[in-house]
Amino acid sequence: MEITQLYDLYLQHPAVQTDTRKLRPGEIFFALSGPNFNGNTFAQKALDEGAACIVIDDANYNISSKCILVDDVLATLHQLALHHRKQLSIPFLAITGSNGKTTTKELIAAVLQKKYVICATQGNLNNHIGVPLTLLGIKPGTEIAIIEMGANHLHEIAAYCSIALPTHGLITNCGKAHIEGFGGIEGVRKGKGELYDFLRGTDGIIFRNTDLDYLEQMALGIARQVTYGEHDADYCGKPLMQDVFLNVALMAPHTGSAIPTRLVGVYNFPNVMASVAVGMHFGVSPDEIRDAIAGYNPDNSRSQWLQQGSNRIIMDAYNANPSSMQAAIINFAAADLQNKMLWLGGMKEMGPEELNEHKALVSLISDSDWNEVILVGKEFKDVNTNYRWFENSADAAAYIRAHLPVNASILIKGSRGSKMEVMKDALI
Repeated sequence: MEITQLYDLYLQHPAVQTDTRKLRPGEIFFALSGPNFNGNTFAQKALDEGAACIVIDDANYNISSKCILVDDVLATLHQLALHHRKQLSIPFLAITGSNGKTTTKELIAAVLQKKYVICATQGNLNNHIGVPLTLLGIKPGTEIAIIEMGANHLHEIAAYCSIALPTHGLITNCGKAHIEGFGGIEGVRKGKGELYDFLRGTDGIIFRNTDLDYLEQMALGIARQVTYGEHDADYCGKPLMQDVFLNVALMAPHTGSAIPTRLVGVYNFPNVMASVAVGMHFGVSPDEIRDAIAGYNPDNSRSQWLQQGSNRIIMDAYNANPSSMQAAIINFAAADLQNKMLWLGGMKEMGPEELNEHKALVSLISDSDWNEVILVGKEFKDVNTNYRWFENSADAAAYIRAHLPVNASILIKGSRGSKMEVMKDALI
C-alpha cells in the first residue's frame, strides 16, 4: 500500500495506537516489534478490540482484510508521520537537551496555550515511537506543535528532525547524560547539536540560553536567534529563591512583579526563562506568561515538593546524570532547611565512566553536612564510603520503614530505573 493510501485511511480514522492495552475501537494499530516481542502476534487482539486496520510486517499474521502488510512497521509509522507533517504549515518547536527538556516543554506548553491551540508531546514520549505518535496526534485547528526529542546516541535527533521538520528549536543544555551512547561530553554536544544543524540548513529560529557559552559556539551560522538568560540576552531575568521555591524577576524592558513558581531549585531558572522567551516571541502577553508559569505544578517526580507526615520531600527521581545530580545536591545543601537527608539512586548509562562519576558524586556529598545519606544501586557498590548503601530501593525502603525519619527534609534523586518512589512510599 502506498503511503498516500494509508494516509487516506488515517484521515478517516485519525488515531494511532501501538499498544493493544490502550487501543480503542476505530483506531489504527501499528504492530511494532522489539528485541523481546513480536508485535504482529497482537493482530488478532487488535481486531478483537475493534481496530479500524492493523499495520503488520509478517505475512503469517495477515489474517483479515483489515491487515495491511508492509515491509517494516516502524518505518511505515515514520513515513505516515512525515506525510502528515508535510500537510501542516504551523510552527513546529523541537526541544532537546540533557536536562530539563520535559519541564521546559511543559512550561512552554502552559504559556503558549494561553493564546494558541497547541499540541505537545505527552509526558516524555520523546523517542523513535513517541515522536511520530505525537506528530500523528496533531488535530485540525492546532496552531503550534511542541515536539520533545530525547536521544542517547548520535544521529538520533537528526532522524527525528527528518520527520518532524521543526521550524523552531531549543536545546536546554548539554550535560553528562547518556555518556555510554554518546561517548563523552563532545559526543553529547554533537548529538544534541543535530537540532541546530537542521535549523541552520532550513533558516529556522532557535531559542538560546546565553548563560551557556558552548551553545553560542554550537549555534554559529544560525541567523535567527532569540536569546534568554541572566545577561546579554533578548529576555533577561534573575533567579530569586523563596524557601525552596524558585521565583524569577524579569529585567527591563520586561519588568514587573516577580514570577512565582512551584518549581524547586535555582536550576529550574533556565527552564522558566525559556518559556518566557518562547511566549514573548509568539506574542503571549507578560501577564499571561506570568499566570501560566505561576499556575504550573510539576508532577511525575520532577522537582516536586511533597509533605508526608512531618517530613518534607523534594522528589526529583525521574532522571539523573552527573550534571543534574550536582545541581540538585548543591541547591539542596544551600537551602535553609532542617534535618537534611539525601537518598540517592545510581546514575544509568555512564559506560566506562560509571565508577569515576559515582566516586565524584560521593566526594561532592562529603563537602556538606547531612543528617543521613542513603545510596541505592549497584553503581555505588565499589565506591569507598561510610554512607549507608543498599543494592536496590526495595531493601532501602525496608530500612526506612524500620527507621522512620521525623521532621526531616529529604532530597530523593535518581534515575527512573532506580525506582526511588518506593523509598518515598515507605514514609507513609
